[in-house]
Amino acid sequence: HDLMKVSLTAYSWTAILGGILLFTFITLFPGFFKYMAGIFRPVMHVYALMFLAESGILYVYYYGWDRMKDDPFLKWIHVSLSVLLNLVGTVLMFLANSWATFMQAPGGIDEQGRFLGNIWHVIHSTLWNPVGVHRILGNIVFGGGIVGAYAAYHYLTAKTAEEKAHYDWVCYIAMFICIFGLIPLPFAGYWLMKEVYAFRQQMGITLMGGIMAWLFIIQAVMIGLLFFAANSYLHNSMSRVKGSHRYMKYCKYMVLLLIICFTMWMTPHTIVMTPAELKAMGGAQHPVIGHFGVMSAKNTAVNLMIITTILCFLLYQRANKKITVSWATQGNCWLSAIFVLAAANVIFLGLYGYVLPANQRVGLSVPQVTTTLTTLFAGTAINISMFKDAESYGDIQWGTQSRVATYAIFLLAISFTWLMGLMGYIRSSVRLFWHVTEVVRDNSVDAYTLTIGEAGKMLTFNALFVWVQFVVVFWVGSLTGKPTEVKVPAGVPVPAQQQQ
Repeated sequence: HDLMKVSLTAYSWTAILGGILLFTFITLFPGFFKYMAGIFRPVMHVYALMFLAESGILYVYYYGWDRMKDDPFLKWIHVSLSVLLNLVGTVLMFLANSWATFMQAPGGIDEQGRFLGNIWHVIHSTLWNPVGVHRILGNIVFGGGIVGAYAAYHYLTAKTAEEKAHYDWVCYIAMFICIFGLIPLPFAGYWLMKEVYAFRQQMGITLMGGIMAWLFIIQAVMIGLLFFAANSYLHNSMSRVKGSHRYMKYCKYMVLLLIICFTMWMTPHTIVMTPAELKAMGGAQHPVIGHFGVMSAKNTAVNLMIITTILCFLLYQRANKKITVSWATQGNCWLSAIFVLAAANVIFLGLYGYVLPANQRVGLSVPQVTTTLTTLFAGTAINISMFKDAESYGDIQWGTQSRVATYAIFLLAISFTWLMGLMGYIRSSVRLFWHVTEVVRDNSVDAYTLTIGEAGKMLTFNALFVWVQFVVVFWVGSLTGKPTEVKVPAGVPVPAQQQQ
């Protein structure tokens, strides 16, 4: 309820920013805006209607909270409104995505940019599906991070044990949501890059091997921070779970594997050098380290990081459980075999990629992804199945979360904000001097690509500006209404923790 109160303020601020953006387009880019408005004219009214529908549902959902919370039938209506609110918001997001994907990979027009009459071909361009999936997963992680940061702040400033327990529980739910979206997010990114190459190979080369290649090294660093933050939270949060001492001894090995994979993932294929350095090394690629800069090594590294995160989460799930099923030994053997074979297969495919041509090497990412996803679903299914009739070592001690775990939530939320800005900049700037790729050219004097340093400064400013807005929105939301009594959570509403 508190978060929905904040959402009202955030929603109003979103509308204000949208109006400012519209005014900016009309004022600074009248020709571009006229062209885009002409192309998307058949669905402009749909966007407006969806925006009005979302506004109405949001206000009914919030202001009807107290009225609907007691009656069972009205409670179902209230829950249905929350689902409908998310569905309408998703439609709005996909409509907005169509503008961006059309600018990057236009469809439904001829060579002169004239509309061919089928608006679906305009909306459903080459990148519409992968961008949509990527943004859904990204918003899950981002939303979980914002809620987690909100709860983490209140946890650190809580005055009573009940408040600390409540916000500790909220932090857990938020991080669970983050990890749920974070694990498949890199796969959606690979799909998006595959479609970029399919649309224009030169665009893909510009991204991955041209002037923007170093931005992907920065991206690797930021994604590595996300995985470190998620694992750090899980490792440190085990301290509040009775029985977790059985698995804490494995944490240091998982951290070591994450460090090795992270180092491999952020290693560039080539580096900027002076002529003397280039001559001394014998080329732009280091004879040893350069091998870790190719996609075979990077795909292997990121899949191993994800598998490690899955293992960490499964151990957290069973931390306070004493497995009593008759097939416990076999189940543990199956889990061990799944993770060992998955890691071995990912490493084998990564090594095999070095003996294949580059155009065939890319295809190995598919079986690697399949291996990782199989590990996720099969491992989780077996792990949860083993919780049947499990005995508990004791309830989770809510309110005893370590400060390190709390700071990890802030790290994840802020890092992901910066990463979202980075990927948005990469996606936009790959158009180079085009408003709409190969259709509407940007002839202004500012149509140039920023240097990495300039881009980094702007991204940092944007991230700070976004978080200043969050702080203001949270503060404004806290001014309304009376503080509600918090309750100590009785349990964790996830299958792994329901059996006590």
